This record gives sequence, C-alpha cells and structure tokens, in this order.
Amino acid sequence: MLKRLACLTLFVCAPLCATPQVAPQVNNERLQQLASDPFWLSLGHYEKTRLSGWRSHVDDPKFFLAANGAHDPYAELSATLAAIRAPELDQQPHAQCTYPARTRWLRNQLQLRDLPVVDCKEFNEWFKDVSPDSTTLVFPAAYLNSPSSMFGHTLLRIDPASARSNNTTLLSYAINFGAYIEGSDNSILYAWKGLAGGYPGLFALVPYQEKLAEYRSLENRDLWEYRLNLSKEETERMVEHVWELKQIRFSYYFFDENCSYRLLELLQIARPGLQLTDQFELTAIPTDTVKAVKAAGLVDKIDYRPSRERELLSRAEPLDHTEQQWVLAVSADPAQLQSADYLAQPAERRALIQDAAYRLERYRANGQERDRNSAQRSFELLRAINQNPPPMLQIDQPGLPEEGHQSRTWQLGVGSHADKAFAEYGLRMAYHDLNDNAYGFPLGAQIEILQLKLRQYEGNDWKLQRLDLATIRSLTPRNELLKPWSWQVSGGLERVPGKHGEQTLVSHVNGGGGATWQLSDNLLGFALGTARLEHNNDFSAFVAPAAGFNTGVLWRNPLGNLSVEAKGDYFTNGEVRRSISLNQQWEVSRNLGLRLTAQRDFTHLGDAQNEVMLQLRWYHY
Repeated sequence: MLKRLACLTLFVCAPLCATPQVAPQVNNERLQQLASDPFWLSLGHYEKTRLSGWRSHVDDPKFFLAANGAHDPYAELSATLAAIRAPELDQQPHAQCTYPARTRWLRNQLQLRDLPVVDCKEFNEWFKDVSPDSTTLVFPAAYLNSPSSMFGHTLLRIDPASARSNNTTLLSYAINFGAYIEGSDNSILYAWKGLAGGYPGLFALVPYQEKLAEYRSLENRDLWEYRLNLSKEETERMVEHVWELKQIRFSYYFFDENCSYRLLELLQIARPGLQLTDQFELTAIPTDTVKAVKAAGLVDKIDYRPSRERELLSRAEPLDHTEQQWVLAVSADPAQLQSADYLAQPAERRALIQDAAYRLERYRANGQERDRNSAQRSFELLRAINQNPPPMLQIDQPGLPEEGHQSRTWQLGVGSHADKAFAEYGLRMAYHDLNDNAYGFPLGAQIEILQLKLRQYEGNDWKLQRLDLATIRSLTPRNELLKPWSWQVSGGLERVPGKHGEQTLVSHVNGGGGATWQLSDNLLGFALGTARLEHNNDFSAFVAPAAGFNTGVLWRNPLGNLSVEAKGDYFTNGEVRRSISLNQQWEVSRNLGLRLTAQRDFTHLGDAQNEVMLQLRWYHY
C-alpha cells in the first residue's frame, strides 16, 4: 500500500519536482546572424579590417571571454552565451554581473528564460548610485597651455531623474575617457607619446563636480553642455556597458582614437542605429564630433558655463586703471578695504573692485594647497562683498565652438616668387591658424597638424615647399591682473632662402616665448624670443642652432584677420635670416576663405627675395 502511495505521489509531483531541463540549443544560423548585428559589434568595439576580418579597438585581453574574441565576434558571442548560462560559482563574479549589457541584449534577442538567477550585488549598488536617467554631452573648450587639451575635450554627464527638477547636476556622474599616465612625463614627451599611441586609454566614471572644477578652475576652460534627447532606457543601456569597460584598456591616440571617438561609440550603444564614428576614419577632433552629434538630431538644449578666468576678466573689464590697481591692492591686503583712500571711491565702484579682488584671490589659489593666509584674505573680501554686493555678473556667450570652420583645409594658390610664377597645392589635416575665420576660436590661437604644400613652377617644375608636423602658437594677451606668457613651437620641413637666389629644403625644430598685449578690442601685439635648430645642406655643420625674434600684430577687421610679422634668426655660423610678411584673409563664408600673402626675405647667402600669393582655402571634414 505504501509503495503504491509513493508511486502515485511521484506521478502527481513529477512536473513540479523534475530535474532542471538542459537549456535549449540555439540555431547556429541565428548565432551567426546575431554575431554580425551592428549592436553586438558595437558592444565589442569591432571594426572591419582591410582583409575583411575583424579587430576590436579593445586592447585588454580580460575584456574577452573567447581566446580569439578580439578578432572573432561569433566566437565571443558563443562564449558569452555559454558564460551567462553557466551556474553561479563563489570564486568569481558571474558573467551576468560582469557583462550586464551583453546579458540584457542576448536575453531579449533569444528570449532566454532559462538563465540562472544571479545576485549581482556590486553592480546593482553601483547602478543604483549612478541612477541613470538622462545624458548631457559636455565640451570643455580648447586650452592651448596643455598639450592634451589643445583640441578641447568631451565627456558625458549622467543625470538622475531629480537632477533637472532640483538643479543638482553638480551631484551627477561623468563618463570620461582619457590617457592613463604613470609617472610624470613632461609636455613634449606627453605630446609625442599621445601622437604615437604610447598611453593606454581608460574609461572612468567620476563625480561631475570634480571634472567641472578641473576644467573651469585649474585649466580655465569654458564648458558647453549639450543636453541629449536619449531616453532613460537608452541612458541605462549605455551605463551598463560602461560597467563592462571598467579598468579595460584601449589604445589612445590624440587624433583619432581619443576621448571624443570613444564617447561616440557609447552613444551608438545607447541608441542602436546611429552611425557617428563612420566619418572619423583619420581624425576625431572634439569640435567635429560635437557637430556630428548635433547633425544626428541628438541635442535638445545647450548651456554655457564660463571659466573662472573669463568671469574674473569680465568683472574687471569696466574698471579703469586706478580701479584695477585697487583690485591688486585689496586682493593682496584686505586691510586696504578700510583705508580712507579706498573708502573715498563710490560705493558702486567699490562693489565691483571687491568682487574682482575676491575672484582674483580664488583664481590664484586654484590648484594650490590650502593656505591659511589666502583663506583669511578670501574671508575678508567675502565679508566686504556681503556688506556691499555688486550687480549680477553678465557674461556675453561667445560663438558656439562647433559652429566654427571645419577642421581640414584644402588650399589652392597662385603667385610669384623671385619673378617665377607658381601654383601651390596644400592640405592641412587640422585645424586653425591666426588668419583663419576666428568665429568659435580665441583670437591669437593657432594649432596646425600635418600640413603639406607642393608647388608647381613654370616648366612643370614640382617642389615640396613645406611639410609641417605641428605648429602651435598661443598668443594670450596680458593685462593688469593676469600676466600669461605667450609661446610657440613648430617642426618639420620648409624651404628657406639659399645660395644663388634658390630656395633650400631644410628640416627644423623651433620655439619661443614672450608676451602679447591687447592694443584694442580686436588688435593684438606680440613679441617673442625664439630658438631654432636646423639641418641645412648649405651649412657645413649637420645641425646649426640660432637665436632670434618673432614680433607682429594681429587685427580682427571687417574683412577677416590681418597679421603683420617680422622674424629674425641669427645662426652661430654667421648666417642671418630675416623676413617681414603680411597676411590678410577675406572670409567668403564660414568654410571658404581667400587669402593674400606677401613676404620679403633677407639672407647673407644671397639677394633679398619677394613673394606674393593669392590663395583659396576650403575648409571641410
């Protein structure tokens, strides 16, 4: 009887008490289809190789589950599917916890109902802390005094649902991709290793307030915030993938595989179907990537945050010379606030002076260890401001950086050199010089990378005129409150006056430093001392050093930008080379310019030479 009852019980309970079934096999054809899906390729950061294979931009083997996962999307997908189906082990995090974006996608695509239930405590707590709801693209503008920042930068701010309603975006998190630097490389080594891919790149999720302080205060960079129209689900999908990239290394290159390119990849994961990276095969200049995001219809609203330096200069702008001297005095010694001479100033002018002095004191303290005397001066100035508050600071918004000219430039010129007619053909990969259309760029900034110029003289005589690897000039004007240095550096191949009235192709590296002054609203004057190393076949020594000067004016006029410069190089072997030049560009449109150049060169090796050229410049990406 008991035996029959036991059998009956087992029969009734069989559907409920059966052992777990083996997971159903997925059709191989279906797996092949998923492995070629654009979203899966985005999750693995794959791109087609020239031989029709695949390679991943990820350089870290621990990102992949398959041994050949970096080159085989199908193998990686199969390994991922097996891993997320595997039973949970105590020794290591489960694949569902390590790859939440992969897991979500495969579950939805394959309708997986047999996955083991896994407690991803660490990921869940992290995700809850970030609380992703919406996304903002942040563009810190170019900062020429830092080689890593001379093109600008981009990052993504992830806001919780309460950020907009409570105006608490400073408490949000930011997704940043940047070079990981061990040690303290100098600026030249940093620039070289950044160009050559000598640093690994890492994603990081950091408090937005920290990045805001770094860019606005320490680096004095304006910030532009582009609120994106990504949904909550799209933002969550992107943040899940950021978890998968935690401590995962990529190659980092300044020009293409940089901060902006990697963030475009994230946006393609947030909204499958976007094709933001396809147009950036050679270079990915941050302003160009912002243009791509806007062109894709992702931007809802743009907000502007001026830098601490811009706020200080804007507050001091209406002050005359005497009042700016008072700013320096009360900033250095707040006891001056009680002096009879200071109190004789009208109250409304004292309000401006005190506020400018406080901003100057905080500007000087940026990046410094906390100093008790500085803190006391700031407190005294704040107390004076509270007693006599200034009007709200109004700062005119500068031109949108992404609305400046395109970064790549084709050049076609005709001219005459030493009575020889020529045509000149040029290409500059990136991206702005002193005479280019200045809308969206600071006056006095020049960043040129990889510029090639070929000349065709009469008789079909072709010559390489110049090949610039890099030319950077930062002509930042000094004023009564701030005294920045101006500097320049360049290197490459160029033709210089040689023997018998000919031009000689030389290789060179040169740089210099000095000062720039604001002569009027749209007029800068500058003077720099320079040093040069040159390899010249007309010289007996393999390398000849020279000291010299570079001085001139830059005028933003109704037609465009005009520059007049005088240069001199005094070589140790006795050669003296001087030149005076004029450049005026007419801005036909934002991306089309007509430039007139005239130059006269003097050298001890031969007679003076004159050159005049009219050049058409077409800016495009």
